[in-house]
Amino acid sequence: MERKEFLKSLGAGAAFALTFPCLHGCSSDEVDGNLVEEPIGVDFIIDLNSAEAANLSENGGFILKNLVVVARNLQGEYVAASQVCSHQSYDQVRFVDQNGGIFYCDVHGSRFDQDGTPLNQVDNTAAKALKVYNTELDGTTLRVFE
Repeated sequence: MERKEFLKSLGAGAAFALTFPCLHGCSSDEVDGNLVEEPIGVDFIIDLNSAEAANLSENGGFILKNLVVVARNLQGEYVAASQVCSHQSYDQVRFVDQNGGIFYCDVHGSRFDQDGTPLNQVDNTAAKALKVYNTELDGTTLRVFE
């Protein structure tokens, strides 16, 4: 029996069930992350002595909170930006030790300066700025806000 006849005898549902896993596995658009909306009304505090803030004790460290990346840049200053990439809204923005410290989304390679300015073009389109939030340090309490 030829392949065409075999698939015809199985019916469309069975043929789809057999071929879908392969098609899905071969997709180049698979992404680790979620499509989400950029956070609004951001205003929260972080106790820098708490366990959640442990990664902020060293320059270059960052934490994720309320869809915001809070980082201690390489100069020891606190910076914060949306965890949601302005390119396609995936929640994969992180702070990385590149070019003096940048925000980076590994889904499509979007890179942003600490002030949110795009550092590269993605998919032949001009990247939009990444939302950056204010930070204010009072003793061991860090406030992140719009």
